[in-house]
Amino acid sequence: MSPRINPLLLVSALLDVAATANIFVSHYSGTIYSLTLTGSGSEYTLTQNSTLNVGGQPSWMTFDSDSRIIYASDESTSGSPQLTATSASKDGKLSLSGKATQPGGGVHNVLYGPGYIAVAHYQTSTISTYKLPLSSGSSALQKFTLTMSGKGTNPSRQDAPHPHEVIIDPTGNFLLSPDLGADLIRIYSIDKSTGKLTACPSFVEVGGTGPRHGSFFGEDILYIGNELANTVHALTVTYPTSGCLSLSRIQSLTTLTGNKTAPSGTKVGEVHVKDKFLYVSNRRDLSFTPNDSMASFSLDSAGKMTFQQITSSGGTYPRTFSINKAGDLVVIGDQTTANVVVVKRDPATGLLGTQVASMRIGSVGQAENDNGLSAVLWDE
Repeated sequence: MSPRINPLLLVSALLDVAATANIFVSHYSGTIYSLTLTGSGSEYTLTQNSTLNVGGQPSWMTFDSDSRIIYASDESTSGSPQLTATSASKDGKLSLSGKATQPGGGVHNVLYGPGYIAVAHYQTSTISTYKLPLSSGSSALQKFTLTMSGKGTNPSRQDAPHPHEVIIDPTGNFLLSPDLGADLIRIYSIDKSTGKLTACPSFVEVGGTGPRHGSFFGEDILYIGNELANTVHALTVTYPTSGCLSLSRIQSLTTLTGNKTAPSGTKVGEVHVKDKFLYVSNRRDLSFTPNDSMASFSLDSAGKMTFQQITSSGGTYPRTFSINKAGDLVVIGDQTTANVVVVKRDPATGLLGTQVASMRIGSVGQAENDNGLSAVLWDE
């Protein structure tokens, strides 16, 4: 006789389990927000939980889940730009816990360590590092002032070095920084005992490429999103027994269907790898007029990209996005329309699905201006 199946258990297995998650959002007005996402299936709701004015122009956030501290870079170049630390309680309440004066134009930061943070400063051609925790008396551990000989291939955008991100490799031994102005991937070795960086030979990109953001696939492949060329480059990573890592380009694709050239005015935003899939945000491509788009690629074991799909970003100028750990939801931050969008993701196929929630945050921005929404993060 076959065992009897409890119908209630069967129904339970077929239904999505209701989810609750917090999302952190920064806005160029100087405010960090905590939102709560609740729901299941195709029915989700975003509600505002807490706000905190940290001042300046917070452009990027990194969340340390162990200490529950959000570190925000300040993109402003006037006054006294600050690198801020915000405590986030588990119920989403926010409070300022520390800050340190930083060079102007901070557009990205990353934790490395133990106990250090690095910041990329776009406008002031600087990479700075700090020992944590931050306090009003904190000073930079190191400041690297970047240089280049003459203007680049795109003189209006490549008038000086413009580091746009700082990335730690999977071994934790190296820091890499895509330099949009100089068409370089700058590489530094890390002394884990002191937190100090030592410059290595840079990887030279094709002139006018404008490397902006990157993401690793395992230890051996690095993908770089290029803002000026609107392409993604796949780079192999070689680790010598001693000395510095090196990079070699193996593939280049545009971020649109059929490897089409992006419309004038388009700017690749952020890139992320999740499992065997790569995602890129396209700003001002208007593929879903008036909205912009998200592109996805499948990845084979050697790191080769195959274009998979393009979907709406749910707003305009998607500067940032984040995939949750479960891999079933993606939060997108549309800068100009200043809205947070949550879409479904199929963890097995990597395909992005329907929009399940959207919420306006603060004031809308203007295209090509440093206003509107700046960054989004899952509280994970």
